[in-house]
Amino acid sequence: MIIMKSEATKEEIANVVKEIRKFGLEADVSRGEYRTVIGLIGDERKVDFAHFATLPGVKEAVPVETPYKLISKEYSKLFDEEGERRQISVGNVNIGGDDLVFIAGPCTIESKPQLFRIADGVKKAGAHILRGGIFKPRSSVHSFQGLGANGREEAEEALSWLHEAGQKFEMPVVTEVRGETQIDLVAEYVDIMQIGARNMYDQDLLTNVARKKKPILLKRHFGAGIDEFLSFAEYIAAEGNKDIILCERGILPVGKGKNYTRYTFDVTAVPVIQKETYLPVLADPSHATGRRDLIFNMSCAAIAAGASGLMIETHYNPSEALVDAQQMITPDELKEVIDACQGIHKVIIH
Repeated sequence: MIIMKSEATKEEIANVVKEIRKFGLEADVSRGEYRTVIGLIGDERKVDFAHFATLPGVKEAVPVETPYKLISKEYSKLFDEEGERRQISVGNVNIGGDDLVFIAGPCTIESKPQLFRIADGVKKAGAHILRGGIFKPRSSVHSFQGLGANGREEAEEALSWLHEAGQKFEMPVVTEVRGETQIDLVAEYVDIMQIGARNMYDQDLLTNVARKKKPILLKRHFGAGIDEFLSFAEYIAAEGNKDIILCERGILPVGKGKNYTRYTFDVTAVPVIQKETYLPVLADPSHATGRRDLIFNMSCAAIAAGASGLMIETHYNPSEALVDAQQMITPDELKEVIDACQGIHKVIIH
């Protein structure tokens, strides 16, 4: 990264960006109150750092070892001395601030009445953002793939229900984008675009979703190390979109662990990630455990570990759900979770 002098002019900054592009790289220009920092995006082996250090307005040129420098705390502190955590505004909700954020709703949208009944319930329980799956990645081709699997017309209808529910209950909405062909359609209707765990490694999907300039909720792949998770989040930031919400959702269990939980909730990932990046971190106890009887305990653990909020699958009658019935809780149970987590959060921040 190239650290500019505090008195560097716009022309000098523009000249540095021009020089960076001569090497076939792109530039991320971050302007703080006291200085401007320019991050290099691309293969830095081509770069002559000594050359950049001599350019007018440059204070110093510093190689950064971490592969996820644009989202690293090391990078942000150079231009924002207060930048401990990025706050992302979505409608009337602020993610990453002092208040917890709760995302809730059905795993899969099955009908408009179902969605609206659940939306009403989670809103009353205290949720801030409504989730609902339309394009569902499934392990088996014989499983229900979501209404989006029935073609564009049904997918758009389901998306319109989600948008309408968000408007009615005054909640931003989020759904998963499973493939590149769905990006434009989903972007028309939702406030947050989700990249699921299975697609965390899809560089083209990450890049093209990032270009929509909407907040992105990125879930950690169940086999990914934390360094991989952050490195793939960097693909989003490299497109100029730093409104990234990271979500821990469990990793592959060891031994016979799958007999007891769907995944292993890596609660330590929450504070570890927060030490590495300024991006907000949420947790998804629904997928991390796969068991509704563990949602309360693991939700409390996530908040105690410092998560900025939770994403929880909720249904008025979980046994009726076509997908993930065993890991959904009711709106009444959601309220118990939210109330308990708010209490824990008050203790932590004070």
